[in-house]
Amino acid sequence: MDGSVTTKTTKAVIYTRVSGAKQVREGDGLASQENRCREYATYKDYDVVEVFSDDMSGKFERRPAMDRMLAFLRLNKKNSHVVIIDDISRFARNVQAHIKLRETLADAGGILESPSIEFGEDSDSRLVEHMLASVAQHQREKNAEQTKARMRGRMMNGYAVFAAPMGYVYKKTGSHNKLLTRVEPLASIIAEGLEAYASGRIASQAELRRFFEAQPDFPKCLPNGQIRQQRITDLLDRVVYAGYVESDTWGVSRRKGHHEPIISLETYTKIQDRRHARPIAPARKDINEDFPLRGALNCACCDQPMTSCWSKSSTGKRYPYYWCQSRDCSEYRKSIRAEKIDAGFADILQSMTPSKSLLGIVTTMLKDAWDQRMDQAKHAKITLKRDIAKITKQQDTLVERLVETSNARVITALETKIAKLEEEKLVLAENTEQKATPKHSMTEIFELLKAFLSNPWYIYENGSLTLKKTILRTAFKGPLAYDRKSGFRTPQPSVMFEFFEKFTAKCKMVRMRRLELPRVLPHSDLNAARLPFRHIRMLYKVRCL
Repeated sequence: MDGSVTTKTTKAVIYTRVSGAKQVREGDGLASQENRCREYATYKDYDVVEVFSDDMSGKFERRPAMDRMLAFLRLNKKNSHVVIIDDISRFARNVQAHIKLRETLADAGGILESPSIEFGEDSDSRLVEHMLASVAQHQREKNAEQTKARMRGRMMNGYAVFAAPMGYVYKKTGSHNKLLTRVEPLASIIAEGLEAYASGRIASQAELRRFFEAQPDFPKCLPNGQIRQQRITDLLDRVVYAGYVESDTWGVSRRKGHHEPIISLETYTKIQDRRHARPIAPARKDINEDFPLRGALNCACCDQPMTSCWSKSSTGKRYPYYWCQSRDCSEYRKSIRAEKIDAGFADILQSMTPSKSLLGIVTTMLKDAWDQRMDQAKHAKITLKRDIAKITKQQDTLVERLVETSNARVITALETKIAKLEEEKLVLAENTEQKATPKHSMTEIFELLKAFLSNPWYIYENGSLTLKKTILRTAFKGPLAYDRKSGFRTPQPSVMFEFFEKFTAKCKMVRMRRLELPRVLPHSDLNAARLPFRHIRMLYKVRCL
């Protein structure tokens, strides 16, 4: 034996940390810290056995990688390990968290070392360590304050600064730097859903959720292909979709943003009005394609909504039924085959299809009405500008009163009034822009309307459940009454189908001379329609088909 002594190599682990996942994707902080720690381990002749990395703020004591490292040290407590960190700020950026982690690390058998600082157990070393930990906390808090100030300033200039909402993504666009940009087709899907909810075509948030769930391009947050209700609430609550930014926490009032809106501010206002209005009964979860008339069908005896269900026969075959659920009704729980009701509804909707000649006349009338509306839009734009100037003058008067008063209650009331006027002015300004150019061209609107009017039954029969509900609300004023013995009662068609019905019933072939208008259309109908004379003349000449 040569008498030499073999020394046991000290085991070491490395801990690295960056503040967020973005620094992991776009930076090299973790790799740089690890390289420096390995260099220190080589210098000290340590054997690095594990590397633990976190991507979260150092103000938190509990971190995933930190917890794994402490668990590793406890499992190997018999053999003490050196824990190497690049800098004291990587260990923690909170004085209290630093002290607690130091105690936990020591209990687990870890020895903290760093190439930047020499840790010791004497009072002077402790003082220096705590001072450096306090400086790290100060730097974190100062960075947060500066970041918040810059974000607030950018928001005051009309830029969104928070995480991009669904339907948007941040892109660098010239002088704007990072700007919210629409992501298609998701942005158009969101716009369609929000506008339908604002107009009432989608009656409830539950129905809106089902609409989004039926869209393949809309991201689902649950494994079963459904969407959490919170996601729907967030979509309805974000003013950023209307092209505006605001933050009550930072004291930034609502202002026009630089990004392209998905919906108008008027639509957003309607959504908020609907959300804060009297709530309607929640839509049932069992409404599906098997019972599309549920919610639009009333019992003719008691005028209460009918319900539906599946019933199983003695042979085990299942049949769909509708029945009255009102206990006071004589038709209570008397089942009606769904096929019978669906067939009767098909006859009603097919009978509402107008003739091609009538559609041609209506198209001509709508074109003239379109021209009239465009002229009205020009005058409306002038009126809106006048209203904006009036509101601005009111705001100036209120500001003068606000400067002169010292009463706290009066100041609060004036500030509330000024903020309300500012919201009204924003809506008017947006309406002024919308009056300049129509959202859709005349051809697009007329083709869509013509497709609907020419064959509503075809759209209903081949459409989704949401589209069927839309047809029911568009074609009829209210629920359809059904009698178990006699079938459907006379339905109440919507305004446009009611016009077709009256016109078809009244029009006749008459002489060109000595026309007596009241014989063809009631005086009230003529006043309501306000048709040009050439259209009235056309109406009297057409033959009812």
